[in-house]
Order: sequence, then structure tokens, then C-alpha cells
Amino acid sequence: MVSILDTIVSVWITQQITLRTIQHLYMFSIALIISIFIGVALAILVYNNPKIANAWFNFLNVIETIPELALFIFLLPILGLGEKPTIAACVLYSILPIMRNTYTGLAYVSKEYVEIATAIGLTKNEILLRIRLPMALPLISGGIRIAVVYIMGIATLGGLIAAGGLGVPLQAGIYRYDIPAIIIAAIWVGSLGVLFDFIAWIVENRLARRYNPW
Repeated sequence: MVSILDTIVSVWITQQITLRTIQHLYMFSIALIISIFIGVALAILVYNNPKIANAWFNFLNVIETIPELALFIFLLPILGLGEKPTIAACVLYSILPIMRNTYTGLAYVSKEYVEIATAIGLTKNEILLRIRLPMALPLISGGIRIAVVYIMGIATLGGLIAAGGLGVPLQAGIYRYDIPAIIIAAIWVGSLGVLFDFIAWIVENRLARRYNPW
């Protein structure tokens, strides 16, 4: 038991896991915030126009089919090495689930609610802010939960292009065939992913209980 703890401490210090975690969470946070802003904004702009919405969904679906490493290669000449292409890749992959869920939540609110709101004199924008968005929150949070998983995984690949983060100790361990470093880094990355997914699940369930109109 003591030797296991000594190994964990040794790997944690030599691989700078604390620093790499901070770098990882920084990229994760920035990418998630940008993805939420863009995804929700796009859905608000197109929820009344299915044709334009489908065009956006088709475009984002094409991006989803591009392998992560290939997307990094496309972004490198534009953004260079480091955090910027990593964050950009995370955002590009994460917009779709947020936009799709937001669009679904906004476009398919029960007509009864909209008719009642219209009858009492609410404008289109007021209906959006007071009726559609609150009722769409459970679905929006579900899309954000998917994005959380995407971003946590893609940010790990950022170590390949000098972005730092928790991909660095994983890659160093693989390069040196350092099994303890590989296992500890993989478990830590996986644990963070599970933790953030669990937090997102709690938020999604609470919003569903409060706003679920179905």
C-alpha cells in the first residue's frame, strides 16, 4: 500500500499533474463557455426557420465526421501550436449537441403555452425569454452535458500540439513506456470526466423537474 502511494506521489510530482490539471480545466472552461454561447445563440436565431436550421446542422454534422487529429492539422496553419487550436477544436465539436438540443427545446414548446402567452399580450421576444427558453432549459442542459464529455476528451489530445493539459503526462508515459504514469494519468482524466458528467447530470435532472413541460 505504501509503495503504491509512493508511486502515485512520485508520478504526480514528476509529471506535474496539478499544473496539467489547471491547464486542462482552463481549456475545458473556455471551450465550454464559447460552445454554450454559440450553440444557444445559433439556435435562437434559427428556431423559427427549419431550412436554415437544417443547413447549420448539416454543416456541423460534417465537422463531427472529421477525426480529431485531422481537425488539429487543419487548424495548425491558422492558429499555430498551443491552446488556441485545442480550444477551437473543442468548440467546433461541441456546438452541435448544444445547438440541436436548444433548437429542439425552443421549436417544440407546446403550442398551448405559446397561445396563452400571445393571448395575454406577450411579444415574440417576451415569449422567447419567458416561455420558450425556460422550458427548453432541460434539453439545453442535456446538450451541454454531451459537450462536457466531448471537450474533456478532445482537450486531452491537446498535448500533441503543445497545449499542455492532462494529455501531456499520458503521452509522456506512452513515449517512455512508463506504465504507472499512464495508469495514473488515465485514471485521473477519466475521474474528472465522470465527475463533470455527474455534475451536469444533476443540473439536467433538477432543471427537468422544474421546467419539464412534457
